Amino acid sequence: MSTFERYLTLWVALCIVVGIALGHVVPGVFHTIGAAEVAKVNLPMAALIWLMIIPMLIKIDFAALGRVKEHWRGIGVTLFINWAVKPFSMAALGWFFVGHLFRSYLPGDQIDGYIAGLIILAAAPCTAMVFVWSNLTKGEPHFTLSQVALNDTIMVFAFAPIVGFLLGLSSITVPWATLVLSVVLYIVVPVIVAQVLRRRLLASGGEAALGRLLDTLQPLSLVALLATLVLLFGFQGEQILAQPMVIGLLAVPILIQVYFNAGFAYLLNRLTGEEHCVAGPSALIGASNFFELAVAAAISLFGFQSGAALATVVGVLIEVPVMLSVVWIVNRSKGWYERTTT
Repeated sequence: MSTFERYLTLWVALCIVVGIALGHVVPGVFHTIGAAEVAKVNLPMAALIWLMIIPMLIKIDFAALGRVKEHWRGIGVTLFINWAVKPFSMAALGWFFVGHLFRSYLPGDQIDGYIAGLIILAAAPCTAMVFVWSNLTKGEPHFTLSQVALNDTIMVFAFAPIVGFLLGLSSITVPWATLVLSVVLYIVVPVIVAQVLRRRLLASGGEAALGRLLDTLQPLSLVALLATLVLLFGFQGEQILAQPMVIGLLAVPILIQVYFNAGFAYLLNRLTGEEHCVAGPSALIGASNFFELAVAAAISLFGFQSGAALATVVGVLIEVPVMLSVVWIVNRSKGWYERTTT
């Protein structure tokens, strides 16, 4: 890892502080940027996500995607965690902590909304950001791409029924335009751009040209990640500063959920004999959330000022720092993992 990558957690913390401060000092700038959206998908954010994930996608040789069937155990573990464990574990944690343990410390009229937001957050597996986490753990890129594509397909059909069931609703209005456009912008377009670049570089300069481009783009990818954080926290800076205790209490079930699901997925991959380069991305995909969709869905269903919307914003607040800590754990435990699977 470069010096810049080694201190990524520090840069992330600084960007969170800068984003919140700027959102408080110049909120009009962020309101203008936030208004540049289609179907509640922010276009400047999409552009930054392209810069984040295209370097990872350029590394992928689609001709080798057929090898992903060798990692069927990792795919099975991740699907189990994402769709059979995570939404339900979050619902249980939300009901316990928000509905009971912390109830007296939270606004009584927002309790149900907070729980709803936590459930919505957990019901959508992460997509674009997973490529960043996988890359930081030297994860198998073909597995990561295949798993994300599979999760996106399932999400189209399973998101509404799972959220509706857990919220106890007879029906739920899913922001389908947001869901479809998010998949197109965050997955389909970057994949196409990356593969066009890859083929042209290999045709003109071979592997050497491809390597030079990746060396150039890698720092740009991390800078885009940091710029994304400044925007995200700039958008939500006012709410975060206005309700610090509520933010802290809502963070508790989210933190427990992330570490529980990441650890569960990691151990299941070890028990099934999966390789570490698959177990790492599997744990990260199993634990992280598609917070762009979660925020949009919460706002669409309950309103911008609702407890549900705030709960999803808390997910955004802790997503990157927490996932970086999971990356650190996965990388540091590689020796242990491989000793126990040999």
